Amino acid sequence: MVPESLHDFFVACASVAGALIGLLFVAISVAADRIAREEAQAQIHRIRAAAALAAFIDALAVSLFSLIPGQKVGPTAVAVASSGIVFVAAALLSLIRRHQMRWGILPDIVFLLGLIVTFVVQLINGADVLAQPRNSGAVETIASMVIICFLIGIARAWELIGGPSIGITQEVRALIRDHHRGTDEQEPRGDQTP
Repeated sequence: MVPESLHDFFVACASVAGALIGLLFVAISVAADRIAREEAQAQIHRIRAAAALAAFIDALAVSLFSLIPGQKVGPTAVAVASSGIVFVAAALLSLIRRHQMRWGILPDIVFLLGLIVTFVVQLINGADVLAQPRNSGAVETIASMVIICFLIGIARAWELIGGPSIGITQEVRALIRDHHRGTDEQEPRGDQTP
């Protein structure tokens, strides 16, 4: 059973998930040319779009079913987590099949692995709720996974539309590179004494 204290949380999450799915459809429309291409990079964009949608659908389904009186959150968490795990496996297989497992897509692979961990944690807690319907701790963990699904989905959608990325690694490299350029320009070239 869903604790009464989480009812308003799931109401808000269902609303947020619905809005984010609508915005994702807009983002997919904006990025439609990148998604429709046949080139290798287009597969990454398709996976980003599908990963965002999978994360948002998970959050929506869990939130909506948790609002129905009775024992609905456990079976729903297990079902959507299972389908999410299958999606991530299919996405990774598609990257392997297309020979796209390389360093350049490491952030995408990390996000997929984060998504699969989220789904596995949700699956375990959903099974726990099925076995022990009054386990409010497992329901609270499922609620936390809904939040993580939102965060992963938003990050995937941001990358899908080509939003700017500022990472600590790239900024430190740029800072070092700029510092070396500045040092090279300040060093005297040859003997310039009269």
